[in-house]
Amino acid sequence: MGVWESILGRDGRRFVKRKDSDAGEHGRALEELRSSMYSDFHTSEGAKRQQQRLCGPFVAMTFNFIVAVGIIMANKVVMGKVGFNFPVALSLIHYVTSWFLMAIFKALSLLPAAPPSKATPFSSLFVLGVVMALATGLANVSLQHNSVGFYQMAKIAVTPTIVLAEFMLFSKKVSLQKVITLGIVSVGVAVATVTDLEFNFFGACVALAWIVPSAVNKILWSNMQQTGNWTALALMWKTSPITIFFFMVLMPLLDPPGVLSFGWNWNNVAAIIISALFGFLLQWSGALALGATSATSHVVLGQFKTCVIMLGGYIFFNSDPGMVSLFGAVVALCGMSFYTYLNLRDSKESSAAAIKQLLPKQNSFSLKPKTIIDEEDNTDAINPV
Repeated sequence: MGVWESILGRDGRRFVKRKDSDAGEHGRALEELRSSMYSDFHTSEGAKRQQQRLCGPFVAMTFNFIVAVGIIMANKVVMGKVGFNFPVALSLIHYVTSWFLMAIFKALSLLPAAPPSKATPFSSLFVLGVVMALATGLANVSLQHNSVGFYQMAKIAVTPTIVLAEFMLFSKKVSLQKVITLGIVSVGVAVATVTDLEFNFFGACVALAWIVPSAVNKILWSNMQQTGNWTALALMWKTSPITIFFFMVLMPLLDPPGVLSFGWNWNNVAAIIISALFGFLLQWSGALALGATSATSHVVLGQFKTCVIMLGGYIFFNSDPGMVSLFGAVVALCGMSFYTYLNLRDSKESSAAAIKQLLPKQNSFSLKPKTIIDEEDNTDAINPV
């Protein structure tokens, strides 16, 4: 027996061994934490898990709602007070600003990792970038050349287009209850917002041409995030250069001349930059909402924003849209509430079905670990420390 053994005795030797074991466990825990953090930030699977954990449907849609209200106010200043009547150029500035901010995130290693290039073909990213440019650019031009009522009618037409496109592309079916509810929502929004249907031939063509790209844009954003390991920022980073290029192609075709001769003073530039920052947040929050919910739910959220802004103006700012419009907004909100209830019920049913499928597998594996534990207990009893 050595000197330390004679000094420490049996209890002392057990204490030292326990300390060594604890140090090993702490080291392993620290290594697991380090590898988990690396996985969360530097792999597409980990980044997607982080996005799903931090930005669920409620958080993503609330974020999108708040930002949408902010950009409405910012764009009113830019298009009205500042007089920057170049909608495609404004969208181009928004996307260039977004790309610049994401480049900073990437330089600081804060941009989530994208899936391998083999997982998603470049053609899919190219189509998404083109469709996004068309949807954004045509929406701004439609609002410029049509009355608000006709623009809202075109937005309402996006809902059935999404339902039809998802059925044709992915064989996705919608229950009869949801179809009726979406119909009620659309009628309510139409009654609330469509007060005039004045339009010209060019504006009508732009509005009709905008419906399909808008629907396909939302479907692709939702589908690529939910079926692949894409996060909102990673997908924005990959598609923004394509969108920027096509905005540069569309700008001379759809915008009036004179953007370079605009009064680029400090006040005007500051207002445009604020609008661009809101544009980045709107694009990000919209992508998060589409990834967490569905294309149809995102359209319903947009209609919800319209009705809430109308009712908020009536309650807090004494605006008078008329009793018919207020009645339509209330009907639309009731339909949206019931649509949300149907989605929550379907989500609970699908979660319960998934749990039932996992329970037999867990029960089948539960016997083997218990046998191992019993064997370890017996080993400890035979060979005490």
